Amino acid sequence: MACAIVPLDEQQVTEPSVVGKDRTLPALHPDRKEERCFVPYKPPPEDGSPAQVEEFLEHAKFITEDLEWLLALPHDKFWCQVVFDETLQKCLDSYLRHASRGLDPAGLPCSPAVAEAQRHIHRAVFMTFLRMATHKESKENFLTPSVFGEIIYENFLFDIPKILDLCVLFGKGNTQLLHKMIENIFTQQPGYYSDLDEAVPSVLQVFDTILDKCGLQCEGAAMEPMKLSANGRPTAMTMSQQDLLDLVLYLCDSTTTIHAFLDIYPPACSTFQSHSFLSRLVSFYESAVPDIEKAVRKRNFTDKSLKEDLWKRMCHSCKRMVEVAHLLLQHACLQPILEGGDNIQTFAEELLQHFTSFLPEKRFLSDYDEQFPIADDISLLQQALPLIDETRTSYLLQGVQSAWDSVGRRRPRGHTQTHGLPAAQGGAAGGRASPLGLRESGEGWETPRGAEASQYMPHKGNNGAAGSLGAGELESLLSSIRELLPDLGEGFLLACLQEYDYSSELVINNILEDRLAPGLDQLDRAMPRAPKEELPPVLSERSNVFDDDEFDVFHRDKVDMSRIWKGRRKGESAQEVLGDKQHIDAQRDRYRAYENVVDEVMVEPGAVYTLDGDYDDEYDDTYDVNQVGANDLDGDSLLSRRPFTLPLVLRTGNKAQFELEEEEEEDTRPMENQNPNHAPRDQFCQDPALLRERAEARRAAFHQKKGVRPEPAGSVVGQPKGQGQTQETLQDRRKKEASKGRGANHNRRNMADRKRNKGMIPS
Repeated sequence: MACAIVPLDEQQVTEPSVVGKDRTLPALHPDRKEERCFVPYKPPPEDGSPAQVEEFLEHAKFITEDLEWLLALPHDKFWCQVVFDETLQKCLDSYLRHASRGLDPAGLPCSPAVAEAQRHIHRAVFMTFLRMATHKESKENFLTPSVFGEIIYENFLFDIPKILDLCVLFGKGNTQLLHKMIENIFTQQPGYYSDLDEAVPSVLQVFDTILDKCGLQCEGAAMEPMKLSANGRPTAMTMSQQDLLDLVLYLCDSTTTIHAFLDIYPPACSTFQSHSFLSRLVSFYESAVPDIEKAVRKRNFTDKSLKEDLWKRMCHSCKRMVEVAHLLLQHACLQPILEGGDNIQTFAEELLQHFTSFLPEKRFLSDYDEQFPIADDISLLQQALPLIDETRTSYLLQGVQSAWDSVGRRRPRGHTQTHGLPAAQGGAAGGRASPLGLRESGEGWETPRGAEASQYMPHKGNNGAAGSLGAGELESLLSSIRELLPDLGEGFLLACLQEYDYSSELVINNILEDRLAPGLDQLDRAMPRAPKEELPPVLSERSNVFDDDEFDVFHRDKVDMSRIWKGRRKGESAQEVLGDKQHIDAQRDRYRAYENVVDEVMVEPGAVYTLDGDYDDEYDDTYDVNQVGANDLDGDSLLSRRPFTLPLVLRTGNKAQFELEEEEEEDTRPMENQNPNHAPRDQFCQDPALLRERAEARRAAFHQKKGVRPEPAGSVVGQPKGQGQTQETLQDRRKKEASKGRGANHNRRNMADRKRNKGMIPS
């Protein structure tokens, strides 16, 4: 008969005692642990001297051997050692505290032996924590889940800081294992949820600390009076270089840790969101990030590589904060909408409220939309909820575009991002590419290539099509690059911008990572800007009717300034100016020249004369038979068709004389051309009284022809008041009064009554 399988916490073991008598002990007992001293971890030496390297390698060998010995112990011995050996916990805690996160400042390159020792320790520590988080190794070796949760919680084998460190240290490449570890820990011991709830305010305190270091007020402190000593606090621009370095490292480490934890264990997003973490994060992003970035750009660092490293960390921190915001929205709103259910409307409303709260934060909204396009999320909502308010969604999209315009950047022409999936599934297998242009791997940063190279860096100019760039925008891109890389020539930078589609961020990243295209890598990095081509002078192609006149300053070096004045010339009265008719005389002489008819010069047929008047007998008369221009009108014929008339202004003499001459010309016209009903040529319009008389005559003739008796003319005007009125006037007035309601608007009420009586208008 097979014996029943008992969990480790209920097992009893028999061991020989010192006095020679066996004793029975619980399987988990302090006396059962082995006496072994685990040495704490120390990071590799920075100076890399041979003696220190040798010491580190020996130290690392001890740690690796001890952990491998621990992992080889059986199930009961392993848990006795883990629970009751304090040196083991100190060793593991020291590694979590001092191990490199992959984002720490890089020191001297370590030797291959040091790197190999680091990898062995890294793997041994991870395997140890993995076994510690497993309550059931096999059917025979397991712990009761409730007892397991109590053991890890009461003995501090795991706590929230350790879990955060585990995520940031071992998350790359071990996401699924870490997710199972943390899920098992939180499942078997719900007390960790309360610990996490108490830890979130401490995480928010990180943002408040950074704001305070930058001289900014944190959220909730706006109503508090500012202390008198607050004006003397340093800001991001005035703090020392070391303080700025520590601040950027602190921000980078904090944002990376928070993102790693939420990315690996998304259920924790609900706990963070219960403390309004998203709104605090967005507010911090909008307040602190621009000041810190400005301080990094404007400060003159003695070490150029330090400035580049700080800028990388700021870009990385911005990307991580945006991804944390997306993780919170993904878990709280988007994922429930994709899964479906009864509360889709509630989750959609919550998502729209979050997007609406982003609208005032222009900088964060544009950065979020660049990495996770809001239009895609709204499209998802429209597919899940066809009856969603289109006015609200269009308002959000307009607000997003306004945010891009307010920060002075252009939206990328195509940003493809996986939506509707957790962030851990949206990236490539080798790491997740970001719009910052940094791909994260186990060793640190790696520059993406191809389509993944679209990145974000908060500069004045931004990506745009080459054809749409103006001169000012191009200069802005060059200045933004030269702020970080002042040693590069403008010619080299222009070539890089053309190669990378005028993306200043991509140019900076590829230069810093030394990943330029082969054609650019061969150029001189100090190459100056090519001089602009000189345009041809405009005056050489200028054509004007006033060319070469006496006032043409473009072709004359000297102009008679005595003939140029503004207003009335000095010494002249108004009467003299008005009486000066020289310009009229000049025009009159010009018109009189047209009156002269050039006399023809009669020459012999077939004879040709030279300019000197000599006869030329070698003239070729082959084509003389062709009458060229024989049928054209002569000058006299043209003048006879329309005689030349001198304008009245230029005529001299008595006005009456000209009028008399015109009357004589009219009298000399044939009688058949004189129409009494036709207006004279010089008359602009006919006399209205004459037109009325002619119309009345035509009307009387028409009535007489038809036999219609004309109505007697009415007289309603009558005599002036007080002199009495005739009988005809009184009759005409009564007739007018009686018949004036026959048309127009006077009988609207009568006609309305008539229609109502006939049933045409409903009552």
